[in-house]
Amino acid sequence: QGQLVESGGGLVQSGGSLRLSCAGSGFPLDYYAIVWFRQAPGKEREGVACITALDGNTVYPGSVKGRFTTSRDNAKNTVYLQMNNLNPEDTAAYYCRLNNHWGQGIQVTVSS
Repeated sequence: QGQLVESGGGLVQSGGSLRLSCAGSGFPLDYYAIVWFRQAPGKEREGVACITALDGNTVYPGSVKGRFTTSRDNAKNTVYLQMNNLNPEDTAAYYCRLNNHWGQGIQVTVSS
């Protein structure tokens, strides 16, 4: 059974940066699209980045475009989410997803 494990979250000041990692085991991540989601308390879950299988094209919604970047390291079987210029509205639990497999989620808190 495959597994996804996120790491790299934490507390950061507004304007700061964090890099999240999504490490895969049991899946060759480069063969699958990986989607990053976030969910804040009382809000709907929101997709914030997608990296496609093989060619690694990326897609972002307007709320994070230009600030978030997702990438993949095939040698480490890990997908990253680089988040820059963070603001308090980015505070949420962040998850990576491969098909119907989800990571455990990791908290990102941005203080003003």
